[in-house]
Amino acid sequence: MNVLARTKFTAVASAAVLAAGIVSTIAVPASAAAVGPCGSGYKLVGTYNISKDGQKYGVLEVRWNAGTGKNCALAYGSGSNYGRADYKAVRVRSSDKTSWADTDWGNFSKYAGPVYVAAKNKCIDVSAHVEGRSGKRGFVYKRDVHCG
Repeated sequence: MNVLARTKFTAVASAAVLAAGIVSTIAVPASAAAVGPCGSGYKLVGTYNISKDGQKYGVLEVRWNAGTGKNCALAYGSGSNYGRADYKAVRVRSSDKTSWADTDWGNFSKYAGPVYVAAKNKCIDVSAHVEGRSGKRGFVYKRDVHCG
């Protein structure tokens, strides 16, 4: 390869490496990548074990979106219950109400929910069930939490 061809090859190769570096630094913003099952703008504000007789069956997650004034809740299986299509249920309401604002239940492999309640400047009640391999169900109920 002569000097002119080698210089041209080096310039083209350098341009390709530079272009690859620029493309690889243009990534999806973290906020777009962080959208979870509740949607964008929801921040985790609480997690509670779903259990019975000392055995953990799952986790109840509560999230808050300050922009919309809504809470979101999900019930996940954990341990041997994670990824299994078993009964899972979750419900949420404003603590000043007697009926549940939103409920989801059924045989889900990942989670029940999301369920939502508008609760700006209010506390919420949340509950969840997850059934284990034995047929027993873990349960959690939290009253007057996440007052926003």
